[in-house]
Amino acid sequence: MNTTSKKLENAITEIMVTFDKEEWNGAREKATNKLAQNVKVDGFRPGKAPLAMVKARISESSIVSEATDILLQEKYMEVLTSSEITPIAQPSLSIENVDENGLTVKFLVPVQPTVELGTYKGLEVKKGRVTVAKKDIDARVESYQEQFAELAVKEGAVENGDTAVIDFEGFKDGVAFEGGKGENYPLEIGSGSFIPGFEEQVIGMELGSTKDVEVTFPEDYQATDLAGAAVTFKVTVHEVKVKQLPEIDDELAMDVNIEGVETLEQLKAHIKAELKSQKEVDVENAYNENLFKAIVAGSTVETSDALVSQECEMMLQEIDQNLQRQGMTFELYEQFTGKTKDDVLEDVKPQAVDRVKLNLILAAIVDAESLEVTEAETDAEIEEIAKVYNKEVAEVKQIFGANMDRIEDDLLMRKALQLVKDNLQ
Repeated sequence: MNTTSKKLENAITEIMVTFDKEEWNGAREKATNKLAQNVKVDGFRPGKAPLAMVKARISESSIVSEATDILLQEKYMEVLTSSEITPIAQPSLSIENVDENGLTVKFLVPVQPTVELGTYKGLEVKKGRVTVAKKDIDARVESYQEQFAELAVKEGAVENGDTAVIDFEGFKDGVAFEGGKGENYPLEIGSGSFIPGFEEQVIGMELGSTKDVEVTFPEDYQATDLAGAAVTFKVTVHEVKVKQLPEIDDELAMDVNIEGVETLEQLKAHIKAELKSQKEVDVENAYNENLFKAIVAGSTVETSDALVSQECEMMLQEIDQNLQRQGMTFELYEQFTGKTKDDVLEDVKPQAVDRVKLNLILAAIVDAESLEVTEAETDAEIEEIAKVYNKEVAEVKQIFGANMDRIEDDLLMRKALQLVKDNLQ
């Protein structure tokens, strides 16, 4: 066996392996004998037919394929060891040459990308300030006011902001179309919940009146037979209601029904604390995002399609898990959004590329700074995981099993990130 290797672009190493005549003929003989066990010859019991007759029924392509598999199963690890290569994903294989003198195969092996560390100390990344404006608090109070508003029947014509209880039926070219009919439907004028132009034409209608409302469906309407079509809705107003907002006072605060909140001032204080907490999360996320961008911008990372593909699949799993927590399946998500798994994978690819680059740079920082994790730190992390998921420490260790290195790797990455933060300008 002769092996040569060379580095290609995008973190791929090419390995050319040539098996000599003796190795190849030995593998062919093994392959032929193995395939012969499944060959049936009329008039002979299994395994009793003359070998020459059996071989005549085995195609050359089957022998080459089986012999190649036999050689690779026997020699694959030896090939990697002799080439001093550690794959990070499944290699691809192609047969470059095969004849009576031997076999030559080519491996394209995804390997760990190279990282040229740039500046990661002294980066300038600032964290935004957290402020809660009075108008934000007032807006939240007003949303509660809207939530507890009541509708009261009114006399007179429909006005913007009123709720008109209507019957409607839609016609295209004089023929009623499916899904275009409703009875006693409460339509809030100005909500934008109907086709553009519909609600505006209901304004001014009197109680008990009927009117033809002319509208055109949007070009991108989901029902293709109605997309861009001009239609007529016959509309009858049965009732007109006006929204009556409650006073912004202690009674409204009580209606909101938040534990410990009994007065308007307590409600505003609660809203302020809630908004502050939300803004702190937003500021922290924005800070981390800017920090990650600064870290990635300072170094050069070789492209790795294999790692990006793996990261995309992990992100797809995260999306699937989030959907399950919301009580939704990915199949339902596809129906609602019209996006397939391939579409989602393409959508997350840019983020996956950034994640891969960041992780590779942090790993390079770990090496450059000779960062280490103590046994005590690993034990503490396992205990924290057990606490979060309400499990015993022994159970967590059993779950991770042979993958305990993942905990150590995660701790090292966090240490590298903390080192960058500790050395910001």
